[in-house]
Formats: sequence, C-alpha cells, structure tokens
Amino acid sequence: MQNIFFHEQDLPAGVDFGDSVAIDTETMGLNLNRDRLCLVQLSSGDGTAHLVRFKGEYNAPNLKKLLEDKSVLKIFHFGRFDIAAVYKYLGAEVTPVYCTKIASKLVRTNTDSHSLKTLCSELLGVELEKESQCSDWGAEELTETQLKYAANDVLYLHRIKEELDKRLAREGREELAAKCFDFLPMRAKLDILGWSGDIFSHSNCL
Repeated sequence: MQNIFFHEQDLPAGVDFGDSVAIDTETMGLNLNRDRLCLVQLSSGDGTAHLVRFKGEYNAPNLKKLLEDKSVLKIFHFGRFDIAAVYKYLGAEVTPVYCTKIASKLVRTNTDSHSLKTLCSELLGVELEKESQCSDWGAEELTETQLKYAANDVLYLHRIKEELDKRLAREGREELAAKCFDFLPMRAKLDILGWSGDIFSHSNCL
C-alpha cells in the first residue's frame, strides 16, 4: 500500500524520516545549468512518499535542514545527479550519502545493467513503470501517473540498499563503497562547476 503526500515549495515542519531517507529528484532535463529542479521525492522506506514540488522559487528551509542533517543518511540512485540538483537550486550540501547505483556497480560486476528498474526487478521482484520518466515535470498540474512514478523512485531504495549491503560485505568491498560515497558530493559540485568529465583520466596534452 502506497501513501503519497504532495507538498508545495517545502516539507511541512515535523516530518520525521528516522535515521535514513531515500531521495530522488525530477528536473526539466539533464543540464542543471539550464533545466530547473521541479520535484524532490523522499521516503523512509515504509511505503510512504513525500513529494515536494517547486515552481521557480527555492526557499525550502525544512527540506534543506533535512538534506544537511549529518545524523540522517540520504539514499540515492545515481546520487551524483540528485546531489548536484539540490546543491544547485537549494544550496544544500548533502551528507552523508549512499548511492545504490555505485553499490550495484561494485558488486554486480557480472552485468552492465544497473538501472533502478533492473535492481527492483532482480533484487526485489518488483516491476517499475518508467514511461513517465521524460514527462513534463514543470506542468502546472502533475498527473496521478506522474506522482506514482515519482514516488516509486524512492519507495524501494531502502530495501535495495539492504540487499546490496549484503553483497558488499560478502565481497569485502564495504570500505571501498564508503570512500566512493564520501567523494560523491564533491563529484556533484565538480559537475555544476563544469568538470563533468573524468578528471582522473590521462590527458594527451602535457
């Protein structure tokens, strides 16, 4: 059973996600210097999702406080983009973080498929509908299909994390994952500042 709560501009005061919260974002496109942040989705993994919609103003003190609360772990899938989005538009420096896509790449080395849809299917037996991924998130009114799609992007991340954590422990890669997660907020900042490529790669120019 899914419960979806829709909010305008900020989370209400007093919403408690416990010691970890799953987070995702929806934007107008994939260029954050052009395509604005429209929606932030959050869940404590209990079947409830909170969706915060923005219409061009980004004064959200309750949400920003949660994002910057160092006692709450933020769980993302492809956190590099979402962390950059909330840094760009809300000014929030998000820590600590966990990324299920990175964890999957570290332990599911038998495949190149690390999408949320794939992880939900293979790890949880849940089939996600992804047809609304490229819909208009800046629309004046979001449809029920859009809201359900947005909620699904966070409702299963806690369970996916649990399954991936078992594999990280089994393969002895917990510390490696933790170091990757620690660097992720800085990687997101580099994206916003224009260093979107691999700064560690070899250059032909000496």
